[in-house]
Amino acid sequence: VQLQASGGGLVQAGGSLKLSCKASERTSSTRYIGWFRQVLGKEREFVAAVGWAGGHTYYADSVKGRFTISKDNAKNECNLQMNSLKPEDTAVYFCAVHSGILSSLRSLLSKTWGQGTQVTVSS
Repeated sequence: VQLQASGGGLVQAGGSLKLSCKASERTSSTRYIGWFRQVLGKEREFVAAVGWAGGHTYYADSVKGRFTISKDNAKNECNLQMNSLKPEDTAVYFCAVHSGILSSLRSLLSKTWGQGTQVTVSS
């Protein structure tokens, strides 16, 4: 599976951005797609994910209520709408598909990664 991320950029605090990720294919093993983010010098962290089949969504506590993840199965696409952005949301955002079990969804295990896209939120 290859992942192509787009979106990102520079926005003021309180603003919005939308990230998109297009997967080259969906397979029976890649049941979830989502986003992680990483600040230089820190570990990559889970942001949000959605199941391809049932559409159940998962969020990090830090983004719950502000970010919305969605999917379009016909397009093999996942979107992350980010509202009420804060300076602490500044990071490189990575799209990923998860081919492991649900309990490892929020970890770095069993992931195929796309390229990162920079999100910068100014105060």
